[in-house]
Amino acid sequence: MKVGIIGANGYSGVELIRILSQHPQTEISFLASHSSSGKMVTEQYPHLQGIVEEKMDEMTMENLKEKADFFFFATPAGVAKEWIPVFLEAKIPVVDLSGDHRLKHAELYEKWYKYSSTPNSILAKAAYGLPEINKEQIKKSSIIANPGCYPTATLLGLAPVIKHQKIKLNSIIVDGKSGVTGAGRKATLGTHYCEVNENVKAYKLGKHQHIPEMEQVLQSLSGEMVKMTFSTHLIPMSRGLMCTIYADLKETVTSMELLDLYQDFYKNQYFVRIRKEDHFPATKEVYGSNYCDIGLKVDTRTNRLMIVSVIDNVMKGASGQAVQNMNIMKGWEEHTGLQMTPVYP
Repeated sequence: MKVGIIGANGYSGVELIRILSQHPQTEISFLASHSSSGKMVTEQYPHLQGIVEEKMDEMTMENLKEKADFFFFATPAGVAKEWIPVFLEAKIPVVDLSGDHRLKHAELYEKWYKYSSTPNSILAKAAYGLPEINKEQIKKSSIIANPGCYPTATLLGLAPVIKHQKIKLNSIIVDGKSGVTGAGRKATLGTHYCEVNENVKAYKLGKHQHIPEMEQVLQSLSGEMVKMTFSTHLIPMSRGLMCTIYADLKETVTSMELLDLYQDFYKNQYFVRIRKEDHFPATKEVYGSNYCDIGLKVDTRTNRLMIVSVIDNVMKGASGQAVQNMNIMKGWEEHTGLQMTPVYP
């Protein structure tokens, strides 16, 4: 199948190139970048020499149908929403890695993203692309809203205890930490080496655009209104994301009982790995892979659950999950092209 990548010059775009160039069912036939149009992809990423040597093009209405059978949008917020109606009309399936189609209500998107939204009629057609909880909808949809990196780690960490009503919904606190690739490749003062190196800083407290995305999914899983506390921190590392999640338990339960619950919940999910009791994952242990590793502990003194969920933010948090969604949409084995062993050390 011929695939096209829009926004091929960014970190998520080049990660898609890395995965799709060795995917047994795909051929990269089109790379597009507004800012790098006309340049060879190897000019920006020399490590691709001899692997993928394509020129990045502009995206136009004229060349849309001829270039590929399937497209990925690895673009900033506000771009994909302008193009999705064209893809719908052309009946070309799309995975959108931006936040343009994650929220089901236009006014919510405009409040948190500060852009005008795509119409509610199109939002209703987009399936939320978290395969471990939404696989059946993904199979039937031609537009996939790929989840954010923080929501992926958070929702996978919380889904079993939400579905089984083990925690108090008004008590959820998520402490998130991400590597610098989460901010994208464009140079900014906040991601300058001297600002990030040997430094940890909190950002977007109480106003991160991933908050309504997570609350929307948690409400869908629980059937009740959910409001969470969410904090984010920038960590001086390239890749990796950890969410440490806290919630009050409704009843007395042991760590082992909850670990059994998690093992059962994810028993058929290839990319979720549950650690044994008193073992907790580290970001390095999923580096370069599409795994989400989860460990948990019940604090018996406070009757509070602590969950540690880690992913590679560029893989399971973006491009790896996007390819996982493509595999499901096409009826291929979910892990096709994604069986990378984590890079360690």
